[in-house]
Amino acid sequence: MHNTTIYKELRIIGVVGLLIIVLSSTIFWIFPNANIQPAMYFPIATSIWFFCWWQTWKRATLNRPEKNSPAFPNLGWANNLTLLRGGLIALTGGFLFQPDPIGIIAWLPGLLYSAAAILDRVDGFIARRTGRTSLLGSELDTLFDALGLLIAPLLAIQLGKLHWSFFAVSLAYYVFIFGIYWRHKHNLPTYPLLPSQLRRAFAGFQMGFVAVILLPVFPADATVLLGAAFMLPILIGFVVDWLVVSGRIDGTQTKTLEFFFELDAMSKYLFQPALRIIISTLIFFLIYVDDLLSSISAVAIAIFAILILLGAGARIAALLLLMLCSYLMNEWHQPALLFTCSWLLLLGPGNYALWRGDDVWVNRQDGA
Repeated sequence: MHNTTIYKELRIIGVVGLLIIVLSSTIFWIFPNANIQPAMYFPIATSIWFFCWWQTWKRATLNRPEKNSPAFPNLGWANNLTLLRGGLIALTGGFLFQPDPIGIIAWLPGLLYSAAAILDRVDGFIARRTGRTSLLGSELDTLFDALGLLIAPLLAIQLGKLHWSFFAVSLAYYVFIFGIYWRHKHNLPTYPLLPSQLRRAFAGFQMGFVAVILLPVFPADATVLLGAAFMLPILIGFVVDWLVVSGRIDGTQTKTLEFFFELDAMSKYLFQPALRIIISTLIFFLIYVDDLLSSISAVAIAIFAILILLGAGARIAALLLLMLCSYLMNEWHQPALLFTCSWLLLLGPGNYALWRGDDVWVNRQDGA
């Protein structure tokens, strides 16, 4: 028997979300200087919101911890926050196919999607802390992640912040899912993915990266390069996952598991520490030869370089260094630093690190 309380909640949430979109469109109509066309904003945002709402409605019976468990009496805080994330993605999507926003409105797409990215971490924390993890929440989390990573990069491409090729990362998920569906339809076997912490970290960093570059403060020259740096390891991950799922790499064989274990160990013992050395060497070389760096800037990036070299909060230092790189550096060394810092951010510091608190935070499940 269906829980009518959940459907009542969803009706109210659906109407409230629609009213917020109407209000936003009205504000753009009253203040035309924002350069946003409400006649375009309203139908796009409404369509995305309806998609989020409808996907929740038809999965409402999954609001239970396991398949045969009793259903929860209501949506709960975590699922409400996930729906709020869907609403924020819809409001972000309303800026698609519009002229570039100007003035303070130019900050809205980045701020809206940044809030959605933050909620992606918060809703899981709330679900685990309140004992309300559910099949519904798990499915909506994956669905809204994929939706946001389709809409936000498309908007970033529209604004010139990413090269069009980055859209391959957004499409990769849908191609992957379609490939599994195609194999099932043709009675071809599919195999489970190999366990990997990187998969979750890559998705989180991809979301955070797109959210940040949507902010007008970051120059397009740097964000386009960063997009290429982020794109390569993520696409490689999708290719490897597909080879495993389709059976071209046999993930059930001990030799396969040993190979990936050795590859992971090699990365942690050699590649990731080497990244830290390369970044630090580049930084100190630039401080020595680049007259464009002010003394304050030189001190700041020298501190980040030392932290990266020692592996003391290396991911945080790499993030801060990426932000500085966007403004302080140019020519050949900017791509080199953007690529190496972004890979360190994605992969982590590896072994021989003094303090890995930021690395632990990236890989843990908050609230577990």
